[in-house]
Amino acid sequence: MTFQESISTCLTKYAEFTGRAPRSEYWWFVVGQFLIGFVVGFVAGMVGHILGMGSTLANIANVVVTLGLILPGIAVAVRRLHDTGRSGWWYLLIFIPIIGWLALLFWFVQPSMEGSNEYGEAPAH
Repeated sequence: MTFQESISTCLTKYAEFTGRAPRSEYWWFVVGQFLIGFVVGFVAGMVGHILGMGSTLANIANVVVTLGLILPGIAVAVRRLHDTGRSGWWYLLIFIPIIGWLALLFWFVQPSMEGSNEYGEAPAH
């Protein structure tokens, strides 16, 4: 899956918590979230500086971007967990600092389960 396909798929399935997402879809969307946040924050910071608003405009822009991308990000993470054969409820480990984050990271980098599992057919990579 390419970068553009991943972003398009994740934004189209922004609230779809069923099915499976391959590694490429998840990680390209993570990269896309970072790039969008960086570019919007940078541009808003420059405009805010020109208008004499300091970092206020950048902060507001980053909050808007974060709120706009949080649901698609959670949805693709749940689908990624499904792809490794785990329940999406494991995503709640994100609320356990360090240990939970490391467990999720380990699962997110795991290869897809071959064939079908209880969450559907293996996605095309």
